[in-house]
Amino acid sequence: MAPPPPFGANSAAARDIASVLHPYTDLKTHQTVGPMIIARGKGVRVWDDAGKDYIESVAGLWCASLGFDNERLVQAAMTQMRKLPFYHAFTAKSHEPTIDLAEMLLERAPVPMSKVFFANSGSEANDSAIKMVWYLNNALGRPKKKKIIGRVKGYHGITIAAASLTGLPANHRSFDVPLPGFVHTITPHFYHGALQGESEDAFATRCADELEQLILAEGPDTVAAMWAEPIMGAGGVILPPRGYFPKIQAVLRKYDILLVVDEVICGFWRTGRYWGSQTLDIQPDILTCAKALSASYLPISAVLVSQRVFDALADESNAIGTFGHGFTYSGHPVPAAVAIETLKIYDEIDMGGHVARVGPHLQNELRRRFADHELVGEVRGTGLIAAMELVADKATKTNFDPRAKIGPRLTKIMEENGVIGRAAVNDSLCFSPPLIIETAEIDEMLDRVSKSLDALAVQIRREQIAVVA
Repeated sequence: MAPPPPFGANSAAARDIASVLHPYTDLKTHQTVGPMIIARGKGVRVWDDAGKDYIESVAGLWCASLGFDNERLVQAAMTQMRKLPFYHAFTAKSHEPTIDLAEMLLERAPVPMSKVFFANSGSEANDSAIKMVWYLNNALGRPKKKKIIGRVKGYHGITIAAASLTGLPANHRSFDVPLPGFVHTITPHFYHGALQGESEDAFATRCADELEQLILAEGPDTVAAMWAEPIMGAGGVILPPRGYFPKIQAVLRKYDILLVVDEVICGFWRTGRYWGSQTLDIQPDILTCAKALSASYLPISAVLVSQRVFDALADESNAIGTFGHGFTYSGHPVPAAVAIETLKIYDEIDMGGHVARVGPHLQNELRRRFADHELVGEVRGTGLIAAMELVADKATKTNFDPRAKIGPRLTKIMEENGVIGRAAVNDSLCFSPPLIIETAEIDEMLDRVSKSLDALAVQIRREQIAVVA
């Protein structure tokens, strides 16, 4: 299909249409609409190839924590590239960046952990952890204890196993996932899930009870682990009700089921604490992280495992002769060096103190500006992660018909007004700006969002867009 007339034959847009298969994109529509070409970045902003600036309200993909021009990270990559541009970690090989980064992560872990395995993305980290859970139960002589529990609207990646664990329809439909052995429990979203008159504590108890009933229905001797994000990201920035995780963990311990905490979005100060696990009172057996681990300047992820988990892996690998899992780039020295520098920067600039100062401003301003807006049903979040959910009827909390694509329409208007945004499930506009954002930049971002939301409201009134039936 030839590019449309507005694109010059040799323009970046035309070349993109001719050659690139984009993730999370309507591929057919893209052939006529074309891409936004991002040319450069600085601080919390990026510029397209026409010179227009945008505030990045979601830090790219929840991940550019130190913004788009941190020279220290550039220099860390260059220095390591000159010293040792690549080496692997197979067959007991190692190098200083891998060792140093593993030590730094163990020192910062929310609960005592034993070892760190490195991969290249959050999806790979979660896939690796799934395999570790299966390997562990074989080592313990429990070959039937293999089922994995995720949550509806949870997101853990897009590799085959991680996509099976994810609880979002768009990640399942036409891909023939979930695979057998992956089941999902309810979303802990009080706004939509609570019964009339039900308190947060009672709702959290019901979530735990439904989890237990699922485990009993599947058979406790067949369920190996549960995965959970502290705050559900791609599902719409969903915070659990108070007391949720202690109640959930009590059920898991009762049936000797591991808890794997996916900190890919929540880790490294996003929620106001170093880990989302600390914010939400969680004690993981396994922890996965990525994204802000290197401020996303280079791909790297990690799996932190407890002593109990490592002991089982070690015993089984000794019986077999090897731990037959790993990636060519596991612990690649250049991304590891960048991650080391990233963690040092967080410490040196007191990122926790900064988020403690600017995070409340984001949360307060979102509520002050938008909680009473005619299109906003709920504003939710903590630290520097938040969302406002658009609804057709505030009184009944009724969402718009998904076919109206209200969230994507809002993000398109936002782009016209100089903000790049992300719309998630139920037309939830998500916020996860670079952690370095200042209060004045938050205000400017929300000014642009407010202008966009008002413009959307005018469109909706004119078109009389229907709610979900």
